[in-house]
Amino acid sequence: MAFGKFLAVIGVILVVIGLTVSYAPWLINWFGKLPGDIRIEGERKFVFIPITSMLIVSIILTLVVNLFFRK
Repeated sequence: MAFGKFLAVIGVILVVIGLTVSYAPWLINWFGKLPGDIRIEGERKFVFIPITSMLIVSIILTLVVNLFFRK
């Protein structure tokens, strides 16, 4: 039963993310443009390391998981 609930929550989260990306892309324009995100551009190469953006995503996901799965 717990695994089914977990899959349902993951499915709902993926649907919400998909709808946001499709219909409201301005809500996620901040991703990759924060101070601390590394962007190195050359003539024929491009390296992008979103350190700060990934830290924020990690904090948000940790809070969401703790709210739903805390016993």
